[in-house]
Amino acid sequence: MPITTCVFDAYGTLFDVSAAAREAAGEPAFAAIAETWPAIAANWRLKQLQYSWLRAVAGAHTDFWEVTCDGLDWALEAAGIADEKLRQRLLDLYWELAAYPEVPAMLATLRARGLQTAILSNGSPRMLAGAVASAGIGAQLDATLSVEDVGIFKPDARVYDLVGAHFGCARSEVLFVSSNGWDAACATGYGFRTVWVNRAGDPVDRLPWRPAHQLSDLTDVPGLAV
Repeated sequence: MPITTCVFDAYGTLFDVSAAAREAAGEPAFAAIAETWPAIAANWRLKQLQYSWLRAVAGAHTDFWEVTCDGLDWALEAAGIADEKLRQRLLDLYWELAAYPEVPAMLATLRARGLQTAILSNGSPRMLAGAVASAGIGAQLDATLSVEDVGIFKPDARVYDLVGAHFGCARSEVLFVSSNGWDAACATGYGFRTVWVNRAGDPVDRLPWRPAHQLSDLTDVPGLAV
């Protein structure tokens, strides 16, 4: 069955989650993190994901913004930083994350071929609306789907169910693209065709399923949407 719908994870896939820390580190007021911002960004993202998994397993759901704030607080404490102005600046910048450079053209190519496009994300609707608007890609998306509609984070199957419920498509018609290897793997197990955008060249996660494809960025996604 041909692909009709291309669905993307948001943070780390379409939007550069390191951009907030990188941009803050370039501002004179926060020069103190000029050398340490990569570690802060990496720990922030790691804890953001870990807290989403733990909350899903524990049945303690909250919106992704709270998880994002908690992850940042852990990352800053791990770096020995107690600077409320820096914390607030990083959180403000998270609402303005840049899309990766290849995103607009890639989405435009998919839309020109008549494919439906969407985001499926742990992000809250308000967070996603801010990111999409900041990146200027709203016109290239048919839907922005949030886990808040089911009250649990990925990789719970109820999250992936949102795609079929919205578009009325079969699982095999969906090309699901994520920068998280575990997300792409679990989506494979769910029945989507999958792409792992492995920008860092990481090893494949040891899970019961594997992503169908690996790419180093999003440029070649349209070539897999067949």
